[in-house]
Amino acid sequence: MSEEKSAVPAWEQRFRAARVSLPDWAEDAPDRALYVSNATGTYEVYAWDRAGDTHRRVTDRPNGTTDAELSPDGAWVWWFDDNDGDEFGIWRRQPFAGRADGPAGADGADGATGPDEEAVPGLAASYSAGLALGRDGTVVVGRSTDEHGTTLHLRRPGAAEAVEIYRHEEYGGVGDLSYDSTLLAIDHTEHGDAMHSAIRVVRLADGATVAELDEVTGRDEPRGVACLGFAPVEGDTRLLVAHQRSGRWEPMIWDVATGAETALPLRDEHGRELPGDVSAQWRPGARALLVEHEYEARSELFSYSLDEAPGDGGRLTRLETPRGTVSGATPRPDGTVEYLWSSAAEPSAVRSTAGTVVLRAPGTVPPRSVPVEDVWVDGPGGRVHALVQRPAGAGEGPFPTVFEIHGGPTHHDSDSFAAGPAAWLDHGFAVVRVNYRGSTGYGQAWTDALRERVGLIELEDIDAVRAWAVAEGLADPDRLVLSGGSWGGYLTLLGLGVQPENWALGVAAVPVADYLTAYEDEMEALKSLDRTLFGGTPQEVPERWTASSPLTYVDRVRVPVYISAGVNDPRCPIRQIENYVERLEQLGTPHEVYRYDAGHGSLVVEERIKQLRLEIDFVRRHLGAKGASNGASNGASQGVGENRAGVAAGAAATDGTTHGGTG
Repeated sequence: MSEEKSAVPAWEQRFRAARVSLPDWAEDAPDRALYVSNATGTYEVYAWDRAGDTHRRVTDRPNGTTDAELSPDGAWVWWFDDNDGDEFGIWRRQPFAGRADGPAGADGADGATGPDEEAVPGLAASYSAGLALGRDGTVVVGRSTDEHGTTLHLRRPGAAEAVEIYRHEEYGGVGDLSYDSTLLAIDHTEHGDAMHSAIRVVRLADGATVAELDEVTGRDEPRGVACLGFAPVEGDTRLLVAHQRSGRWEPMIWDVATGAETALPLRDEHGRELPGDVSAQWRPGARALLVEHEYEARSELFSYSLDEAPGDGGRLTRLETPRGTVSGATPRPDGTVEYLWSSAAEPSAVRSTAGTVVLRAPGTVPPRSVPVEDVWVDGPGGRVHALVQRPAGAGEGPFPTVFEIHGGPTHHDSDSFAAGPAAWLDHGFAVVRVNYRGSTGYGQAWTDALRERVGLIELEDIDAVRAWAVAEGLADPDRLVLSGGSWGGYLTLLGLGVQPENWALGVAAVPVADYLTAYEDEMEALKSLDRTLFGGTPQEVPERWTASSPLTYVDRVRVPVYISAGVNDPRCPIRQIENYVERLEQLGTPHEVYRYDAGHGSLVVEERIKQLRLEIDFVRRHLGAKGASNGASNGASQGVGENRAGVAAGAAATDGTTHGGTG
């Protein structure tokens, strides 16, 4: 590493280091793949010709691009074109090899960002509700708007325009097309419960419903089902689905033509059922599944053979992966599995079960960070799992401590590499992350528990872990910072008002601040989720909405507050944040606000660094003499070591700094 680069603080090196997402390959052209990288300083889509190992930047927009898919034949790259992060746009496409009139890409290859054609002419801009590209050229586009709810549009090969084939006011989306493009699976919430979807399968030839799987309507205990994909075999009508019948997510096979359901008893090498949540995807040829297991903030992979005798229930074989988190995995036609892996200490890499690193971003790899410790604390709703990191070489504590609260809420913090928490560690802070009720990976009851007392239940779990951290001597009670983004930002503002004696400062990014106004302005998909969480609209159950809104408690906030917000954010819109800030001003509560020109977070590396630098500066100034070190070079001595649709999965999380959307 050069002297100039080594002078850059380790925390900034982690942000600036190039990263790549898990490549997504074309079904009928496996040597053609897409991935997302920040190699140019902004997260953009790249095309990778694996046969010649050539890479080409597909998109080049000021605020970045992450949503993209390859056509099954690998001929076309589809990408979603919104306006500066507002998530409202249309699908465009360009040839995999690039446009001849495009400028040079980041690596000097021809073609990158020419005037790409509108992929499905005639469809107005909307929020995306999924995309399915058939092997014969069939296209299904999912759209969501405030005016019309969910609509799905079908364009057959050779057709001049798409036709509407589905419409409902509640949220839904494209599940999957069958391998021969005759059947379409639709994930929907027509029953009004946005936390537990149902599946309808329709025949595209005439629009007739072939099969329905609904475990919400008429049930006292709703269970969700979700489409995982049709078998990749011509004429095969088997659909892999996820269900919650046993109180957690697990897969089964459903033949939509016969109605036959095949349970998948997933037991490890010791004969024990896998705890936690389990998902799966078909391996090529549909004779086996790739099983992805998430439990207690970590994940692992298995292969499940379907060739065993029916009574044996298949055979589960563990695939060796390091301890940590697999953020995505894909089975290749050659029998190997490629996966994106990291741990709290080790930066991410795309690896293969063959024992190789498949794809590494150009340039130097980011510095390592501190391993995570598991902590279990008794809370009012059961044992709460928290992940704890202590600053390296800083003694036993107590430390100034940042409680970094994850977004979602149906998400979870994991043992994975995250540049944001690592920066706080470099500055001498301990970091605590809490998988409160509402988090995934601990069973359906834990995830569903936050209904009606929204926000307040999560704060009870956070408070239990805070009390533990103080009692154990980890956290200095006078230097506790409550921080988070999106739902974590919401819980930060709510916590400062509901538990004002617990915290010294609050740092909230893209938060819900005034819940009633947020509901008026947010995208329709999140309105649906909020109605489910609260058990009705603000007009139907106003007391619940008021009890869960940070604005209700703003006059109880005793400490300085820092807020950052994207002016184009459709998830936590700017108007409701301005309402909260105006009230802080009226009350004379110390606060600082940073507004930036993007949506629900930024895809520009320098913007992310700027935001975190402002947060760190705010915290150090307000903690005063009792604050942590400046961290200008902390972590450098640790050495240089190696986080919705299509290829976007895993892209925005490659540095662990995005906060996750509400919903």
